[in-house]
Amino acid sequence: MIERLVSKLNRMFGEPPIACHHDFSKCDLRLDAMPGNVSFVRPHVETSWARFSEVEATARAIRLLYESQFAPDWFVYLSGADYPIKPAAQILCDLRASSSDAHVNAELIHPDAFTHPWHRLCHHRYCAKKPNPFSPGFRCYAGGQWFCANRRAAEYIVEFHATKTFLADHYRDLEFTSESYFQCILANAPHLNLNEQTWRYTDWTGGGSHPKTLGMEDLPKLLASPAHFARKFDADTDACILDELDALTL
Repeated sequence: MIERLVSKLNRMFGEPPIACHHDFSKCDLRLDAMPGNVSFVRPHVETSWARFSEVEATARAIRLLYESQFAPDWFVYLSGADYPIKPAAQILCDLRASSSDAHVNAELIHPDAFTHPWHRLCHHRYCAKKPNPFSPGFRCYAGGQWFCANRRAAEYIVEFHATKTFLADHYRDLEFTSESYFQCILANAPHLNLNEQTWRYTDWTGGGSHPKTLGMEDLPKLLASPAHFARKFDADTDACILDELDALTL
């Protein structure tokens, strides 16, 4: 699936810089089959689902992307199960027209402002361990893992992760930190303007801890959505939906 995604992004965006983290301890990947615009985090991070290793792998990939002389104006955080559902022209137009520095779901997690049971769960996940790093000057935020951001926000993430280690030190042994770590960094930065529109489509109607795997029956909803990318897809389960999206997003 990762090879197909990279090929699709290259066709759409003219071989943009792509920074990839792949956990080679989990499965192999033929690097000789990858085009030259794809760079890999080395050494890789041995990742575990819902652990801080996911955050560390992501932070290293962002740093790798913005150390390049070809660093982009915007980056989109994708997994290998994501796929574009809108044409490149629309995606680029929306990003260029944005007055925000990051499009990220970052909800305030405060014990006096629980508006949803999920907020209470997040407070237990991120704030129960004492001492914690949160205060009126640095508050806890959480939201969906997937986001996009511009160069200014990306460089701030890289600088924060490298020099302000108090948040990583607190989150290192906690779970589901990929749903809070970057949200805390971005939402506590007074110089950054955030937008809740992440341009990402997921279907959580099936319940559980993972979104539905999308297929041909989901195509009308994907086309009607303003989202740029959707997840999750599985080419072994339903390649027809990817073929159809290829035809529609040239």
